[in-house]
Amino acid sequence: MMAGITDDAGADYLPALKVDAVTKSFDDVHALRGISFEAPPGSVLGVLGPNGAGKTTLVDILCTLLAPDSGSASVAGHDVVTDGAAVRELISMTRQYSALDETLDGRDNLVFFGRMRGLRRRSARERADYLLERFDLTAAAERPVSGYSGGMRRRLDIACGLVVRPSVVFLDEPTTGLDPRSRQDVWSLIEELKADGITTLLTTQYLDEADRLSDNIIVVDGGEVIAEGTAESLKRKVGGTHCRVVMSDPAVAADFSATLTRHLGPEYRAAVDDDSAVTLTAPHGVDTMAAVIEIARAAGVGLDDVSLRSPSLDDAFLILTGNTARTGDEP
Repeated sequence: MMAGITDDAGADYLPALKVDAVTKSFDDVHALRGISFEAPPGSVLGVLGPNGAGKTTLVDILCTLLAPDSGSASVAGHDVVTDGAAVRELISMTRQYSALDETLDGRDNLVFFGRMRGLRRRSARERADYLLERFDLTAAAERPVSGYSGGMRRRLDIACGLVVRPSVVFLDEPTTGLDPRSRQDVWSLIEELKADGITTLLTTQYLDEADRLSDNIIVVDGGEVIAEGTAESLKRKVGGTHCRVVMSDPAVAADFSATLTRHLGPEYRAAVDDDSAVTLTAPHGVDTMAAVIEIARAAGVGLDDVSLRSPSLDDAFLILTGNTARTGDEP
């Protein structure tokens, strides 16, 4: 019997995921540097981080595709190294790119995966029909997957991971490249997984996705957890109101960010966002905005827009990661 942690009610609590001081290096590249976290059963854990932060390496370790150099990791109490077979029986993993056979139709893909997981033919077909209906794919069941849209492929891909009900689902950037409607469909599926009591680890580059779906979020940078909490608590960590500055010439954004830091001080945490605008904390509201306008005028920087807004998860991500997307930290 696997030992759990006793909660306040006296019942054994067994984390769905537990990672303790895990490290992983590839020659002189340190992908993970003592990462630790837990996820309770039936929750959605969002994993955020810039490219090369170590997210994929972390997922590969939890899915038993890689072994950690040190530390420990477990899924539902099963160690990923010493009890890897049991872990693989409990999990499903969906990567960014589909693992479907495009020459088969949707039903045959599901039956194939069911047979691979040990289901008898009849049981595999019954499970396939159930999943096709559940994922709104019945009308396309007999069409070759090569003719599916991106959203339909993603739904079928996730369905294939559920032919045998898993305890934990790993979704590694599942909505990358999908149109807004298809992204909404995948979001609905993730919410249904949670309603079914399945734990989901979701890595994503979309901050709105993590904000909407995650019960808890860890921010990974340089192979370490640099922040953890709910979306709201991470937003609070970066302060209250923010000022967003859009330059007439986006090419000067980095220089203007440095100019603001020089005049206002590093505590304002000026940074360039993905749209080449500069964001900074605005502790004095409109007075901060007025100071920004005056600094821009003195520096000869043309502005298209200056606005105040409450912090978003994007603000938290940019500030917590220092606005540096590392490259080369993982293979």
